[in-house]
Amino acid sequence: MSAEGGTKAIVAALLANTGIAISKFVAAGITGSASMLAEGVHSVADASNQVLLLIGGKASRKAASPAHPFGYGRERYIYAFIVSIVLFSIGGVYALYEGWHKLQDTEHGLTTPLVAVVVLVIAIVLESFSLRTAVKESNAVRGKQSWVQFIKGSRSPELPVILLEDIGALVGLILALLGVGLTWITHNALFDALGTMSIGVLLVCIAIVLAIEIRSMLIGESATHEDIAAIEGAITEDGKSSLIHLKTLHVGPDELLVAAKVGIDRSETGEQVAAEIDAAEARIRAAVPKAKLIYIEPDIRRTDAPSTKGTDEPSAESADA
Repeated sequence: MSAEGGTKAIVAALLANTGIAISKFVAAGITGSASMLAEGVHSVADASNQVLLLIGGKASRKAASPAHPFGYGRERYIYAFIVSIVLFSIGGVYALYEGWHKLQDTEHGLTTPLVAVVVLVIAIVLESFSLRTAVKESNAVRGKQSWVQFIKGSRSPELPVILLEDIGALVGLILALLGVGLTWITHNALFDALGTMSIGVLLVCIAIVLAIEIRSMLIGESATHEDIAAIEGAITEDGKSSLIHLKTLHVGPDELLVAAKVGIDRSETGEQVAAEIDAAEARIRAAVPKAKLIYIEPDIRRTDAPSTKGTDEPSAESADA
């Protein structure tokens, strides 16, 4: 659901930003507004972001190979990281540069500012529809989490990127509208320059937030608390196996690696142990479908030692099967 919803939100944002970018550059050429030019570059960066996210989504679906036995799921993280670091930063730095350049020459006002105002208002309406799509698709997967929790805890990069991108676009448009409007009213181009620099600061801040979140995904994040609880319950559900410790890792947004050590009774035969492991794997996959890679290590249960679930110290004798 998250991949399908993310793709839908990406396509909606791409269509909106492509049309908006064209109209902004036309308006910037007519009016000479630095805010409009910065917003045009912003929209081009946004549209490029969405193309990169689509490329990353397609690349992540490649089949596993001998060189990459766990598949290519992290391609989505890599492309999202490029979005956060390169394109957002380029858009932000360019806006800061353009605003600073405009500050050095505030004597020249705007030509036909009404054109810029009309384009910005239309762009705000279009971006609102794009944000509405992103919010709708995010609501389908975020459950009872707050928006901050959803962005920080999501294991799928596309929806958080699009959400922050659309929010940044709306705020940037409002800042540009204020800059152009105040310049039109006061005939002072200082406001246009300040609006442009404000857009740059906004984009750089969004880039930093996204870089921090996606960096964590690239390093490797565990399953969510809900998924971990479901996996633990699935392992111990039969009442025969006790969980010594459990490790989980997202090898992609929709692929989870599960490694567990379980305690078994000394009297069990190899055939019984194999059957219990197979049954535990089936229960884990039923409880958490994204658990595609499961490795369970059996160990002799020692009843006189406490469980060390979640640590690397086994509470079992050194008798690995």
